[in-house]
Amino acid sequence: MSNNEIPAVITTAHLLLRGLVPAFVGCSIGDGDDGSGKKNVQASAFQMTYRKDLPKLGNDGGYTGKLSWNLGKKWGTELSSTSFPKEEDLNESNKKEHEQQIEEFWTTLEKAANRLISDSKNVDAIRKYNYDNEEAALKELGMGILDGGQCGAREKRKKKADKAKKEGKDVPSVESEPSVSVGHLVTTADGSDETTTLVLALLHGTNLVPLSHLGKIKILRDNPKNESNVVCNKKRCEVTIKFCVLPEDNAMDVTLDNSESSLKSMIGEKCMSKDVRVAEGLDYQLYMQQVAMEALSTANAAKETEAATASTTTANDDTKPSDEMVVTAFEVSGSIDYTKLIEKFGSKPLTPYMIRRLENVTVKRGTVPNVHRFLRRNIFFSHRDIEKICELLENWYGVSPPSEDESMEEEAPVNTERPTTPCPIYLYTGRGPSSAAMHLGHLVPFLFTAWLQKAFQCPLVVQMTDDEKFLFKGEYNSEDAGDGSSNTEDPDRTGDNLDRFAKLTIENAKDIIACDFIPEKTFLFSDLNYVGTMYPNIVRIWKAVTVNQVNGVFGFDGTSNIGKAAFPAIQAAPSFGSSFPTVLGGGETNAATLACLIPCAIDQDPYFRLTRDVAHKLVPRHHPLKGKPALIHSKFFPPLQGAQGKMSSSDGNSAVFLTDTPKEIARKIKVHAFSGGQDTKKLQEELGANLDVDVSYQWLRFFMEDDEELAQIGREYGSGSGEHWSTGMVKAKLVEVLTKLVEEHQERRMVVTEEVVKKWMSERCIA
Repeated sequence: MSNNEIPAVITTAHLLLRGLVPAFVGCSIGDGDDGSGKKNVQASAFQMTYRKDLPKLGNDGGYTGKLSWNLGKKWGTELSSTSFPKEEDLNESNKKEHEQQIEEFWTTLEKAANRLISDSKNVDAIRKYNYDNEEAALKELGMGILDGGQCGAREKRKKKADKAKKEGKDVPSVESEPSVSVGHLVTTADGSDETTTLVLALLHGTNLVPLSHLGKIKILRDNPKNESNVVCNKKRCEVTIKFCVLPEDNAMDVTLDNSESSLKSMIGEKCMSKDVRVAEGLDYQLYMQQVAMEALSTANAAKETEAATASTTTANDDTKPSDEMVVTAFEVSGSIDYTKLIEKFGSKPLTPYMIRRLENVTVKRGTVPNVHRFLRRNIFFSHRDIEKICELLENWYGVSPPSEDESMEEEAPVNTERPTTPCPIYLYTGRGPSSAAMHLGHLVPFLFTAWLQKAFQCPLVVQMTDDEKFLFKGEYNSEDAGDGSSNTEDPDRTGDNLDRFAKLTIENAKDIIACDFIPEKTFLFSDLNYVGTMYPNIVRIWKAVTVNQVNGVFGFDGTSNIGKAAFPAIQAAPSFGSSFPTVLGGGETNAATLACLIPCAIDQDPYFRLTRDVAHKLVPRHHPLKGKPALIHSKFFPPLQGAQGKMSSSDGNSAVFLTDTPKEIARKIKVHAFSGGQDTKKLQEELGANLDVDVSYQWLRFFMEDDEELAQIGREYGSGSGEHWSTGMVKAKLVEVLTKLVEEHQERRMVVTEEVVKKWMSERCIA
């Protein structure tokens, strides 16, 4: 046996566990989904630990290997059906019980593996199929036969080939790739001759042995850091297995011949469901249910005791945990649960079908090449009445909505024919100019709005709320007021800083213009300058909304200045096309009946919930949305110090600004970006990074365009293997992406003079 040849017993044991563990915990295997909308679970890259263990242990010590499965968030319930012991429940008093539950998991799983090995029904359970190359196997069987390592290697080969092609070098043909083997393992239910596929997978080695020749499988678990381990918390649930095969004496002498029958008929077999598919898995589920019942009984007893002594506690303790979620129009803090936010605000999740409807009226109309990454990655995640916006655009184009069953939909060619009537919608977004330099978090809604404008080919109005910033952050200093002296620059000036916010509007407008909007379809306006045109609608809103409603939504009280209570009407007014009689009312366009779509972060939703409640009072009866603005909400862009809350201009080290130099960007990322990686190289290679809390990876989700490259970085960093195995490598990639983004933005901004800003802010028809 050559050093590079994987022992057949290792290949066979690896194949068995790749199928057994998902069947034991109840999750579907491989690429794609199982029809329920849930993601499937892919085994990690296979670690061939026998190569370092054999010299130490000898053949009598067995042949070892290691692999893992990431079962998603919410203690694994996201992707599996099994309850695992939760780390959050672990404390000094129940440490022994926690360890016992983990040990029960390994014992029962090990029992299942050895039952399959020894069961006489499984004599012919395993088959091997040879293919000319990997592409031939994938073409027939799909990507679900690959594990994480194989996917990573495939992507690396593809990138290498693409690079060679760009450089004009020879690219190896598919035919020149080596042959591969696929393993197929079935099980037989008790009392039945019916077989069910346990696993279908691309093999790491070239040979398999009959299951019975494996002898016995042990799950090594004495050292959880280096061997088998279960990590289960709200953010991540991962099962890592280091196994040892103790084969029969003659196991190496018998290998399986290649099977000649076709696997095509087995591809559609409904065996990869989110069900527990082996008896031992059901036994473990029952065991954990009994544990849960005992814990509930103990908790109820504790509650009774607590109730009896409740009078000794402080009744008016209004403290809250530091990570408690707070999302208002003026404050965002804590750990954000976006599902709960949707429930709290009463909006709707942006479903895959709704994104396909958006694609149908944008990409398939030839206005943009693809769906924006913010939609592809669920960064814009919630909405109000997007389905009605899609319906208006579908009617405008004269097209039908896509089928809700994507598999039934036929691929239609891109149709670039444009309607002759004006677009029935317009976009509205805004910016409160609180600082001269905008940061990357400010850029997010403008990047997406620029894409929406190109996608819909519609007008856009951008409100600069310099009045709001003065009302909430303005200052007065009597020493700054003019004294009437002709020796001063402005002898009649007031002592407040309202002019400062007016100047910030101009500076921020330059950054907004640099986001590449369509000039002839975009109108920027300062509230201080344009409010007179909107004033009739502002008065109507004031009339329709009570003081109690405003105070209830925004938390104002008797200490708030009257401008704060009045401002929500000013932010609401641009939601109505009639606020722009010249800008949106021209030619065939009726500004009063245009539907409004507002892209914004979800903390701005309270303003427009209030607007929607009174909208019918400001429009004619034939307005398509009864005056209600539609909204599409984004998640918050996390600060550098941690993936909670949102970024702030007030802390220079929590943000990357659009004025930062490449050196400043690199320093901020390397020094301040919170890492989800492990403390040591050894732990990182064993456990991988927590991508949910790693700021560098989360920022790449916002700004890296290439989905495949992002997915590869996630796999490598999350598993502690490959090119991007470490925090340093991921931070370096982020610095590269951000430096390019900011430098390109700075180049566009350099040509935006104050004269250019005046043109964009001039009142003119853009409809």
